[in-house]
Amino acid sequence: MTFEQPELCSLTDMRDALGSGAVSARELVSASLARIAALDATYHAVLVTNPDALLIADALDAERARGSVRGPLHGIPVLVKDNLDTADSMPTTAGSLALAGTHASSDSTVVRKLRAAGAVLLGKTNLSEWANFRSTRSSSGWSSVGGQTRNAYDAARTPGGSSSGSAVAVALGYCAAAIGTETDGSIVTPAAMNGIVGIKPSIGLVSRAGIIPIAASQDTAGVMTRTVRDGAIMLATIAGTDPRDSATSASLSLDFATAVENRGLRGVRLGVARSYTGYHDRVDQLLETAIVALRDAGAEVIDEVALTAADVIRVPERVVMEYEFKHGLCAYLASRDDRTVVRTLDDVIAFNTDHAHAVMPHFAQEIHQRAQRRGSLHDAQYLLAREQSLALAARDGIDAALARHRLDALIAPSTSPAWLIDWIGGDNRRGGAATPAAVAGYPHVTVPMGYVEQLPVGLSIFAAAGADRHVIRIAHAYESITSHRQPPVVGAQR
Repeated sequence: MTFEQPELCSLTDMRDALGSGAVSARELVSASLARIAALDATYHAVLVTNPDALLIADALDAERARGSVRGPLHGIPVLVKDNLDTADSMPTTAGSLALAGTHASSDSTVVRKLRAAGAVLLGKTNLSEWANFRSTRSSSGWSSVGGQTRNAYDAARTPGGSSSGSAVAVALGYCAAAIGTETDGSIVTPAAMNGIVGIKPSIGLVSRAGIIPIAASQDTAGVMTRTVRDGAIMLATIAGTDPRDSATSASLSLDFATAVENRGLRGVRLGVARSYTGYHDRVDQLLETAIVALRDAGAEVIDEVALTAADVIRVPERVVMEYEFKHGLCAYLASRDDRTVVRTLDDVIAFNTDHAHAVMPHFAQEIHQRAQRRGSLHDAQYLLAREQSLALAARDGIDAALARHRLDALIAPSTSPAWLIDWIGGDNRRGGAATPAAVAGYPHVTVPMGYVEQLPVGLSIFAAAGADRHVIRIAHAYESITSHRQPPVVGAQR
């Protein structure tokens, strides 16, 4: 393994090379910037690179030369999704022309933690505009600022969304790791479709302060890496309590290092969520192979575990998200003290209408418009929808299944293979396992499970609130016994 093949290198490979002096932070960052320059005209994964990245790398190299190393991320190049505030020369836009060229006055908590840990903020990634909360007929990975992000394994196909650029950048070796965000599927779906590991943590593990919101009850930042071990390192870096986010909890475990010790799967009880299968026969075949591998490794796999179907959960979930989006976005925009011209959701809708030729060439903004018509978070309709969502996804869903079968976690295919990009019909989703854990606010990890015609498919592992360390442990054990990930062939199109 060499650094001439960055799509094969792990964060821990880079950490060890930096520690031995085999490579400098400047060399790593220079290689990353060169790779972005060489490839991203095809993939559109990066909106902007950090003009200060090399200066930051030099400063970190100087620190190391003086014997000061901040931790495992010291000198490691990292990308972040462009809905995280960065108080630097890079704009924060959520992919929307309404925010193009505008800058946050302070770092999001996640970015602040990355900087403090010595990560080199390489740039910001493209995403589904407004984190894919604008239209029901959107194309995942498309934004009016950055255009269409393309799948790392087939440039004609969707990257999944909304953390599209983050997933593609990690898969292609632009960076060691990237930050994504998820409300429902926005980390695990693009991670699975681009053959990498995605970790969506429990709500309250990672601060959302300084992140452009959709729905506070479901939003979280998370990590995207090429290995589970790297994901554990990243998650430990960004997790923790924050006075800027009242949802963060000191009671959640941050001990992710022990989760990736090779302790195997003997005695672990896993339930197969068959409610989230059946949408693609070859994906189901890969799941059966995964079940055999898990059983051979000592896990007890209980089949036919019932969960509430996603279509049922999504009925109240949509109501919750529309209410919370209006409330959260208006609060976020009001907090920006730069030259932002939009201060409310109504302003965003008006901007999009006035600039429809650039903002809405492929799909409209009917979700924005529905959300604008919603009332306050005290409305009876909102409170009932939130109660119904939690009951379906958590109490009568994941919680009930875990208790009934005495399970440590549930498994299912993460999502379908990537579909062809379609700006006329929009995304062609077949199915996926994101919704229960997303609505419940529970941890969810996807890890490569195999390939359908060279297109990656992921295995989802999810469990109860606060069980992040356990799902990471299971994902690491599965990854260790299967080693499915193969890097993409650059420029592939079928």
